Amino acid sequence: MTASPPPITVPQANPGAGYRALQAEIDAAVARTLASGWYILGQELRAFEAEFATWLGLPAAAGCGNGTDAIALALRAMGIGPGSAVATVSHTAVASVAAIEMVGATPVLVDIDPLHYTMDPADLAAVLADPPAGLPPIRAVLAVHLYGQPADLDAILPLCQRHGIALIEDCAQAHGAALHGRRVGGFGQAATFSFYPTKNLGALGDGGAVASQDAGLVTKVAALRQYGWRTHYISDDIGVNSRLDEIQAAILRVRLAHLDAQNARRRAIAAAYDEALSGTSLQPPARRADADHVFHLYVVRAKARAAMQARLREAGIGTGIHYPQPVHLQPAYRDRVAMGPARCVATERAAEEVLSLPLYPELTDAQVDQVCSALRTLG
Repeated sequence: MTASPPPITVPQANPGAGYRALQAEIDAAVARTLASGWYILGQELRAFEAEFATWLGLPAAAGCGNGTDAIALALRAMGIGPGSAVATVSHTAVASVAAIEMVGATPVLVDIDPLHYTMDPADLAAVLADPPAGLPPIRAVLAVHLYGQPADLDAILPLCQRHGIALIEDCAQAHGAALHGRRVGGFGQAATFSFYPTKNLGALGDGGAVASQDAGLVTKVAALRQYGWRTHYISDDIGVNSRLDEIQAAILRVRLAHLDAQNARRRAIAAAYDEALSGTSLQPPARRADADHVFHLYVVRAKARAAMQARLREAGIGTGIHYPQPVHLQPAYRDRVAMGPARCVATERAAEEVLSLPLYPELTDAQVDQVCSALRTLG
């Protein structure tokens, strides 16, 4: 008989550990909300929106049902839908592209910078200067801050300004990441967030938000998330139903208060992994200059990825692949989504090699040491 592999003792993600670390505070917040008798669009949501906006350094934020809806609501609030194209990347969670199509807009996919995995400004510049034939006008760029790393906004923002198009920041994996000392989310016209349970700021269910320097835009999002109502039961615009419920808002208020400390713990774990990799052929994740990476994921590259996963699995260490197949190669999108002139070559190469190691603030020092010991043996 073939021996069973040892159990995973360091999972790649562990949202349950995040709950247990703050269980007393979270349970109290949930009990408070249940006792209030108000469960949708109440004081917990209003308080979270104000606290989150303040933490971001922005005037306003509006909660919604999830991060995909956040992108769609931001696009709708900006009047971007049928007859518009939106440039984004193929190396991302499919939600980024799905949201564009949800509002009837047309995605055009740009390649990535292979060091940082975020949008390649050179390919974006080429797309904006000479869009693929048959596309409607490109009216927005959705820049994804991936793995906790800010996109190259120093190059992307001037391109958007030069072409007179909007910049939307997809911050689903970058709560607290910063560029030049400024938190991401405040550089473009709008920023979108996911509070999926594994995110740096995660709920215990789905949740999302839109934030902006433009409080009027956020007010429009707040109306659109509930049928376009500004007056109860009266739809001024065609809206949707996408609300962040009171229980999740209360949980997020608890977790927001701990987020800076938890991001610091993520950085400390990443530094330990960096050191463990220093004697191996693997390279630690690159950090963009003048940027604060918050390590939603710690991603290395390995040409023999399956063998590396197997060796780590034998050491009881779980891994993940973010993402195994670019959006443009997935069955729902293959051969029908436009791409920039780089043809997403760097994206396809990355998808074959990226591997995510365990990284979340609840990892114990012993677990971190276990991962580091295994990394040192990889050669």
